[in-house]
Order: sequence, then structure tokens, then C-alpha cells
Amino acid sequence: MSITNFKSGKLVQRFQYKSFEPNFINAEWLVDNAELQVLLSQADIKLGELNAFSQLIPDVDFFIKMHILKEGTKSSRIEGTQTNIDDAVQKEEYLEAEKKDDWLEVHNYVEAMNQSIKDLDKLPLSNRLLKQAHKTLMQGVRGNRKTPGEFRKSQNWIGGASLRDAVFITPHESSVADLMADLEKFLHNENLAIPQLIKIGIAHYQFETIHPFLDGNGRIGRLLITLYLVSNDLLTKPTLYLSDFFEKHRLLYYDNLTRVRTHNDLAQWLKFFLEGVRQTSENSIQTFKNIIKLRSEVEAKIAKLGKKQEMAREFLQHLYSNPMVDSSDVVKLFKINISTALRLIDDFVRLGILKEITGQKRNRNFVFEGYVKLFR
Repeated sequence: MSITNFKSGKLVQRFQYKSFEPNFINAEWLVDNAELQVLLSQADIKLGELNAFSQLIPDVDFFIKMHILKEGTKSSRIEGTQTNIDDAVQKEEYLEAEKKDDWLEVHNYVEAMNQSIKDLDKLPLSNRLLKQAHKTLMQGVRGNRKTPGEFRKSQNWIGGASLRDAVFITPHESSVADLMADLEKFLHNENLAIPQLIKIGIAHYQFETIHPFLDGNGRIGRLLITLYLVSNDLLTKPTLYLSDFFEKHRLLYYDNLTRVRTHNDLAQWLKFFLEGVRQTSENSIQTFKNIIKLRSEVEAKIAKLGKKQEMAREFLQHLYSNPMVDSSDVVKLFKINISTALRLIDDFVRLGILKEITGQKRNRNFVFEGYVKLFR
């Protein structure tokens, strides 16, 4: 099957509607588009640079937590949530009531990503793993009654109030199991002479077209990209997340996916996807550089604290993973009394590391402003 002559599938008449039934993708592929080859080379180079750079950073896992939180925020925003990175780092108890549902969706995504990355140590990237991630994603949120962790057994659609006015009607439920089995085989077929980034680009398109779950397909489909890169050793650490690029170019994202189905234009989708990998890799490298610069500046400030330095450095490490804190967090972290905790926080405020954001004398909340700013 060549990229240029790709046939996406066909419309099949059902009762009062037509569903789109995609062709299987577990087959030999020929990348016969020169522009695509150039973009692939550029994306491969930048992704390799990002992977190498992330391995040179001490304690990189502390910083990856914020990358995943940003990914959860952006991936959820594509689906209509309003949570931003400042809300996402906030504790649930400090949020306004109307923001809590969106906040929970973001944190479910983060938990699904973290658990899936961990599970890759003992499970292959598979339908089983995706189902587990989906179950975590849908816990306690809108859509939690739509069979979390299970492929759908009824028809769904995208856009429109019903099947009659839908923008896109996904494959019939009777096709889902076979289509997802084919997708899983494609992901693991090492006999296919196809570049890895092209492969996951095709896989993401196919997953979104199958729409195997009743809800949460977009987020699981984007999570699939990172899981593939990690499981196939293109990334040592999960440091590339494309949802920021997709969210900035949301209309193009949807249009290019749709165009594959309507015009068999797989090449245009893959060009968009590879450009996303290239740009996002560049941006992620710059973010890591900014983190290194910030860390150097902050550690220079902490050096002024004399005997308090050891605790201050440990507190700083905590802030890289949890940039929003209150005094109770510090008490629990160090097992110290409240007055000692408040003095440590006051030191960080005085040094310009933490910023108080409530404007209150009690129940104050503080943010590592310079750090969070890097992820806005």
C-alpha cells in the first residue's frame, strides 16, 4: 500500500444512515512522497535531539511531571474543557466549584498517562493497555457511564445531534473488534519496512477513525502517540506531547484527519503530523533549556540561606513536581511544625521564588511562578 494511492475505506449503508468502514492497515507500506521524506528526516533529527537532551538533565523525572500535566491540560482542552495550566497545578480544594469537573478530567488523563507508562514495563502497547488507560480516564467524570475500559457495542458519531445530521459516522460497532485487532498487529509488526514516525502517524489516524470507545477517544488516541514513542525506544523518557500543537492548530488537526477519509489524502495528514513532531521537539528542548537556566538562578538565591540550604534545596525539588503549595504541604513534607514551615515559605517568597496568590492572611497558597510560566 503506498501513501500516495492510499484508500481509506468506504461508506456502508446501515438502517437510515451510512457508517464509514476503514480498510485494514496491517500491510506493506511504500512512502512515495518526496515532501514527506524531507519532513520525516527533519522530525527524526529533532526528536533524536530531544531524546538526547532529556538524558543529559539530572533529575529529569521531576520536570516530566509538569510536561505530562501540560499535555493533560491541552489534550482535554481540545475536547472542550476550560482548565489551564494554572488551574491544573492547583489543589482541588482551592478550586471554584464550576472548575472541578474539568480539573478532574485533566488529572484523570495525567493518571492514565503515568500508569500506562509504568505498565509498559510489564505489558506491551496493546488494546488491553489502552482499555486500562480509558478506564482510568473516565473515572468519576462526564462519560463515566459510557462503558469505561470497554470497546463500544453501539454506534457513535462525531458532530451533529444525531446520526441523521452527523459530520462523521464511525465504523459500525460490529467492526470495532476486528479493526482494533488489525491496529494492534500493525503496531507490533516488525516485518513492515515503514519508518516509526510514519507508523504512529498512520496509527493515530486509524484509531481516531475507528473511535473504539463511546467517549474519550481523542485523549486516548493522543496518549497512544507518546506510549508508542516510549515503547519503541524513540524516547527514553516521555518528553514529547503533541496536544499543544494540535490544540493551537485545532481546525487543521480535524480537517487533515477528515481529509484522509473524504479524499484519501493520507500524505497531507502525515505532513501535518511530522511538522507537529518537529515543532514540538524544538519547543520541548527550549523548555528544558529554560528550566536549566531557571534552576541555576534559583539555586544561586538559595545559596544565600546559609544553614537552611539543605532543607531549601529539598523543598525546591518538591516544587518542580508540585509548584503550588501551602504551609500544610511543607509540614507534611519535612515533618516540621507550622512556624518552621511558614519561615521556609517566607524565605522563598522573599527570594522571589514563591508568589502568594490568595491575598489572604490565612489559608495562603503559593506558586512557583517562574516555573509555571515556562509551561503556559
